[in-house]
Amino acid sequence: SIRRQRQMCIRDSNKTTKILQLGRKIFKVRKEKGYSQNLFAEMLDISREHLAKIETAKRCISLGLLIDIADKLGVQVRDLIDF
Repeated sequence: SIRRQRQMCIRDSNKTTKILQLGRKIFKVRKEKGYSQNLFAEMLDISREHLAKIETAKRCISLGLLIDIADKLGVQVRDLIDF
């Protein structure tokens, strides 16, 4: 099930570390751009809660959403995953 896949993604400690680094990078760039969590979530057409879970590594992120986030932040995907 999808729920089980999400749990498996979060349970792998190496993946969790990478997902946490990605979330922190998204948070940092979002703040640098001056976007509130509410505004940025609206720009992405997702809930604020969903964005908060991405930024705190409580939710895995799809490639499509990662591309959208990078686009809205005006950066390359590689800038977000270069850690």
